[in-house]
Amino acid sequence: MADNDEDLFRRAMSDVSPIKQTGTESISTKPEPRALLRRRDEATVLEESLQDNPERSDLESDDEMTFRRDNVSPVTLRRLRRGRFRVDQEIDLHGLTRAEARATLLEFIAEESRHGSRCVRVIHGKGLRSGHRGPVLKQSVNRWLRRLDNVLAFTPARRVDGGSGALYVLLRA
Repeated sequence: MADNDEDLFRRAMSDVSPIKQTGTESISTKPEPRALLRRRDEATVLEESLQDNPERSDLESDDEMTFRRDNVSPVTLRRLRRGRFRVDQEIDLHGLTRAEARATLLEFIAEESRHGSRCVRVIHGKGLRSGHRGPVLKQSVNRWLRRLDNVLAFTPARRVDGGSGALYVLLRA
């Protein structure tokens, strides 16, 4: 049966001739790549850059995620960084939008201050899925906490407690 198929094919192609080369070949060019959501992304970045009047949006080192008020001694900050304070409560902001995270964080800090918590842990994540914009929540949490009067100091957590994806926050007693 394979011979019959081959014979049928040869007969069907008997009057076919190859295409002659004319020397002018049409070269197809690939279209320039373009981001499908570029305008929306640019608008989002612009909107976020205008919100909260950020002092600096390119946080890269843990030093820039460390804060202490003038009335907090460097020794206290060092103790906080080393995890010497008992963490009374923690909050995880993973998966929240920036607006949800802000509202949740402000409510959490206010509530823990009312309950007399001295040290809390805020898990903001490392921003690994934030793409080219960098760690959105990490940067925002840094700015928000600096503006709260009942926050005395904060520093990145020890590696076992979340490292650069979390903060120890010292609250006013």
